[in-house]
Amino acid sequence: MAIWRRGKPDALLHHSDRGSQYVSEQFQRLLADAGVSCSMSRAGNVWDNSAMESFFSSLKTERVRRKVYRTRDQARADVFDYLERFYNPKRRHSTIGYVSPAEFERMAELA
Repeated sequence: MAIWRRGKPDALLHHSDRGSQYVSEQFQRLLADAGVSCSMSRAGNVWDNSAMESFFSSLKTERVRRKVYRTRDQARADVFDYLERFYNPKRRHSTIGYVSPAEFERMAELA
């Protein structure tokens, strides 16, 4: 979705932990087909991927904890809503100067 929305820059890096969804042949093929370089944290080292660890903590705390979804589609739609209507456009982050990710990107484009 990021490539679809923003286009593909000359060099793009996808950093993740070593979760099964990221090491899967299907996901690795998707990255390769899009020309995206893959970077993974060292096994068992949460500090290598602290930004994503923080994101998933926020997602769990602010949205999905104690929720019961009847279907995967319902869960997927709720997480999408969290990302698109709250986390990216509104939620402020200390690591980027207490602005939202969307505002941070707008400021970066102007710089």
